[in-house]
Amino acid sequence: MSVSPESFKKTSFISLARIGVIASHTFTQLVRMKVFYFLIAFVILLWGAKQVIFQNETGGDTSPEQELRLIKSTGFAAMNMFSMLLALSATALLIPKDIEDRTLYTILCKPVPRLDYLLGKLLGVLALIFVSLVAMDLVLCFFLDQKYSEIIDIQTLTYTRQGMPQDMIEAKLANINAHGVSINIHLASFAIFLKAIVIASIALLISTFSTSTLFTLILTLIIIVIGLIQSDAREYADTMAKFGVENQLSKISLMVAVFFPDLQFLSIEDGVIDGHAVPLSIMGRITILSLFYLAIYVILSWFTFRKKEF
Repeated sequence: MSVSPESFKKTSFISLARIGVIASHTFTQLVRMKVFYFLIAFVILLWGAKQVIFQNETGGDTSPEQELRLIKSTGFAAMNMFSMLLALSATALLIPKDIEDRTLYTILCKPVPRLDYLLGKLLGVLALIFVSLVAMDLVLCFFLDQKYSEIIDIQTLTYTRQGMPQDMIEAKLANINAHGVSINIHLASFAIFLKAIVIASIALLISTFSTSTLFTLILTLIIIVIGLIQSDAREYADTMAKFGVENQLSKISLMVAVFFPDLQFLSIEDGVIDGHAVPLSIMGRITILSLFYLAIYVILSWFTFRKKEF
């Protein structure tokens, strides 16, 4: 019996069209859950951070850079938290919700290859996280630029009244300029998105063999904690080794790094908060590493999911 081209397209191993349809449906499904309400909390957080004025020991205003750091650190901390929660909860609930709604049976009977299903679901979640981070990045830049403009105006007026020459004023403002809106803010936001990619792919893998959403959430959280502290553990082990203290922590941390992603390596926000520029070489490395983790976890998810009975 001959197979028509249309039938071949429907049952081909992987199809961008099928993946796109599933991703679009997943994105729409998550938007209907009103997850964008967290942006209101994000705006309130940054507005509050913008109002803070630090006082020195004598009670006077001090450190304009510190005020800008506060806005950036508040923004990045909230972006990390919201993106992690979205990546974790949305991905962990994907398969169980489709099973509960019996949507999964309808999709897989089309027939739709299970790899297409997994990729579509994951891309839908990542699209939601990307849109959310873009919105938060714009809000952060808005408040940061407002605060920066206020500080520059005040400091320029103060230095001018003190009779400082223009070249000295520019030198004093140079450090403040490093804390304003720049491409580094966007690079840090993209690095947060890369971490969300890794976390979502981990949650996807666990959800393919887990029978409980709670188990998926807890196990993914444990892996996230391991990923965040393993870099500090290696640093501590290296410090102890310099003092001649023998321990197995260094070997253990290296073994852990083989199986669990080093999420601290993907974090570049601290440098941006301090006003440092982000080298493109570092961005290239963390992007490649994140995509490597994504590929590995998706492949493992497919191997686990393709023979699963429902």
